[in-house]
Amino acid sequence: MSERLGRRDFLCAALGVFGASVIPGDRAMAISGVNGFASKPSAHSVDETVTKLRALLDAKGVTVFAVVDHSGEASKAGLTMRPTKLVIFGNPKGGTPVMVAAPSIAIDLPLKILVWEDPDGKVWCSYNTPQYLQERHHVPQELVANISVAEMFATKAGE
Repeated sequence: MSERLGRRDFLCAALGVFGASVIPGDRAMAISGVNGFASKPSAHSVDETVTKLRALLDAKGVTVFAVVDHSGEASKAGLTMRPTKLVIFGNPKGGTPVMVAAPSIAIDLPLKILVWEDPDGKVWCSYNTPQYLQERHHVPQELVANISVAEMFATKAGE
């Protein structure tokens, strides 16, 4: 495989569907749930969705550890990419017990929501499903609630 990925392959890899050339809006919902990847539509731009998501997280006392502006960084490198931002968030009181019980989940925590625009201009909020994370890391059932908030935040941010 080439060490240098094209922009579309890079986005597809980030979305867990490496090898696909594009992810049009109708396919974004079709791949929801595949390999633990889920998407909720947003009625807003990427920037507006991220702003709303940050406000929702703040209102619930959830820490935003970082917002990775993939498209902004691409632009700085002289490349073009559809608006794409990754919001990394969590709460040590919720995440720490999960990592103690299932240490390998630290590779997937803090939780993340990818806010991205598809080729049709539709904006999506994508995240790893709690079922995927539970199966991948053998998280005890009693701790699944601690890793189940991404769907709610993705849905509310898109409204």
